[in-house]
Amino acid sequence: MNDAKKTDSTRLQNLLKRRERLMGRAYRLFYQQPVHIVSGEGIWLYDSDGKKYLDVYNNVPHVGHCHPRVVEAICKQAQTLNTHTRYLHELVLDYAEKLTARFPDDLDIAMFACTGTEANELALRLARAKTGANGMIVTENAYHGNSWAIAQITTTYESSEKRGDNIVTVPTPDSYRGLYAGDPRAADKYAAHLHTAIETLARKGLRPAAFIVDSIFSNEGLPTVPEGYLARAVDIVRQAGGLFIADEVQPGFGRLGTNFWGFQSHGVKPDIATMGKPMGNGYPISAVVTSNAVVDAFQEHSHYFNTFAGTPVACAAALAVLEVVEQEGLQANVLETGNYLLEGLKELAIHQTLIGDVRGSGLFIGIDLVRDRESLEPATAETDKAINLLRHHGVLIGSTGRFDNILKIRPPLVFSKENADLLLQKLEMVLNEVCTA
Repeated sequence: MNDAKKTDSTRLQNLLKRRERLMGRAYRLFYQQPVHIVSGEGIWLYDSDGKKYLDVYNNVPHVGHCHPRVVEAICKQAQTLNTHTRYLHELVLDYAEKLTARFPDDLDIAMFACTGTEANELALRLARAKTGANGMIVTENAYHGNSWAIAQITTTYESSEKRGDNIVTVPTPDSYRGLYAGDPRAADKYAAHLHTAIETLARKGLRPAAFIVDSIFSNEGLPTVPEGYLARAVDIVRQAGGLFIADEVQPGFGRLGTNFWGFQSHGVKPDIATMGKPMGNGYPISAVVTSNAVVDAFQEHSHYFNTFAGTPVACAAALAVLEVVEQEGLQANVLETGNYLLEGLKELAIHQTLIGDVRGSGLFIGIDLVRDRESLEPATAETDKAINLLRHHGVLIGSTGRFDNILKIRPPLVFSKENADLLLQKLEMVLNEVCTA
């Protein structure tokens, strides 16, 4: 190891020790050799040595890292005013109007928060107030946030906090490796588990307040959902008096290409929709969109206030994001580039047996890595190795799914066909290396 590399290694180790001392060990870092990122632009991130990385993981910079229009909007409003929502402010109302215009007509109320976790927690409060019930139905291996209440409906991770008796789970509707994979009646059979969940609640003297899903089932592995499943499931919940909450934090704002919201891909309309991460392109803002009927039931006994939610600066950032998506034609780019990448991945899969399945929509794609295409044994260790090799070769990517064997592709919406070609080239090289190791 030369002197420069020794210096870099020592600097990184010192940073790691300092981080652990100051922040503790509960925080997770990506990659066996963590990346020291110092700047970003568009689809690229740069480390402290000037090396650039193709970012195919981060959905927070929805319209690209440090997009100049978003940065300008934040700076301009911060120079003028930033305060809470207990004062009148036109910009906050302008954003609420523009956001709700993207939803079905009767979903015309926007309530702001700072994070997706907060938005989902507010959604639970709204659902309970509207229904007078307390039961919650969630899918297996779901992620909805990190507060105590939302950890209760997050089934991805094991937790020392015991899940409440009012929380019940249903199987993920997975057409590849799920309970009813290959079954022509899979949609009906998966939906029937909602009846079982409601019966389980009833035996405890409970009724369902809501069924909540991330509408692309991202932490469940981005499964190909049997057509008609979600509509059937939502009907069953509503017949039992519950509401449907669409968690749009990850699939929303045009990421899926075909539709602006994930729930639209399933042909259903939520009673409540939540959104977060991508809204402000890195500036903290999230939202709940719902109907007057839901909010009226809530305000009879409660009120809502959040100091940093929906401030003028937050709404300036979010408004700029919406305008960039619309004016730069990013949803159309997502559809075209996403289809191009999907085809390239499927072609790669013909010759690369480690790839068991490729699925997704727009710029949200999962590559299911398997050790055997017949048994579908998850290639978890190989996935981890591929992620770290890609990092070494200048591509930042993540994993998802119950077995952490699915490469998750979720880049900023400015991702281009040229970027896709680079990703395909690096991915082929790395998977060949993993297979021959």
